Amino acid sequence: MNIEIITERLILRSIDVSEADQLLDYVIRNKEFLKEWEVVKTSEYFTLEAQQQSITTDNLNMERGLLYKVWIYKRDEPDKIIGSIALSNIVRGAFLSCHLGYRIDQEESNKGYITEGIKQMIEVAFNELQLHRIEANIMPKNAASLKVVEKLGFYHEGLAKKYLKINGKWEDHIHMVLINEEME
Repeated sequence: MNIEIITERLILRSIDVSEADQLLDYVIRNKEFLKEWEVVKTSEYFTLEAQQQSITTDNLNMERGLLYKVWIYKRDEPDKIIGSIALSNIVRGAFLSCHLGYRIDQEESNKGYITEGIKQMIEVAFNELQLHRIEANIMPKNAASLKVVEKLGFYHEGLAKKYLKINGKWEDHIHMVLINEEME
């Protein structure tokens, strides 16, 4: 599945294993910055082989309809990954739902890129994928992330206690939801 979405300032696109070096550069550049918000990564994760495998797995899950993932590039830097946005755990049938995940380069945070990209992904989720619900689970201390989804219309649906093991510790998450109101 080849994806390319152009926004005012960004290119949102899928990648293949030939671009694993760009992904490796991104994860190494942001190793410390993202550590607080992600699962513990082993040293093997920060290798070209691990990033190639990650891309292969993602692309297989996209072909299976379980994932819709794009990497974020600035239009004036089309060879440097600055983040990602994923619609994962896509469930069909009566649920028609997915989880939203995103991350941004430390140098590019607080510039509105994630908001700009997620706006496009909401369009994809509701119009192209015909999903009814997008769920985002965010740690209460991640004020910037909560601000992004609130700005985009997500509402607080509850608190999941010790929901995910992040950076070696079970963390509570606020369950934020956006419903496709056009769907009956």
